[in-house]
Amino acid sequence: MQWWLDAKFGLFIHWGLYSLLAGEYKGRKTNNIAEWIMHDFQIPPQEYAQIAEQFDPQQFDAEAIVRLAKKAGMGYIVITSKHHEGFAMYDSAASDYTIVKSTPFRRDPIRELAQACQREGIRLGFYYSQAQDWYDENGYEQDADNEAKNFRKYLDEKCKPQLREL
Repeated sequence: MQWWLDAKFGLFIHWGLYSLLAGEYKGRKTNNIAEWIMHDFQIPPQEYAQIAEQFDPQQFDAEAIVRLAKKAGMGYIVITSKHHEGFAMYDSAASDYTIVKSTPFRRDPIRELAQACQREGIRLGFYYSQAQDWYDENGYEQDADNEAKNFRKYLDEKCKPQLREL
């Protein structure tokens, strides 16, 4: 039997640079879901990337998260490893735009969570945005002109390598 049939209750951690903004940027509040703020406000990638300089979740505790999930009876955790903003929440050789290389945090919370899940017997899955990537010049963006983009280059040089890393 597949594990997900038994693990009917789990935790989804939706987390990225957008979390720091909490739906507001330069005094403007989005009416959409907060993780789409870069797209909705058309924040240029280089400007948006500066948010990483402030992203320092020192109280992140993978062990505590996993223990709480297990205590609540959860069988799995899914976490955002890379959302549409293109920012990897783990150490990636395929990109410098990561929590390890671009933030003062300099830790790999995905690795920490994976290790904690393994110790506690909790399944771990990853949300990874493979098509939309608003930071990469060749990643697609909804409602944008994508004709000049080389999606194959993005797919082969960033997306596939990052998926193999995960």
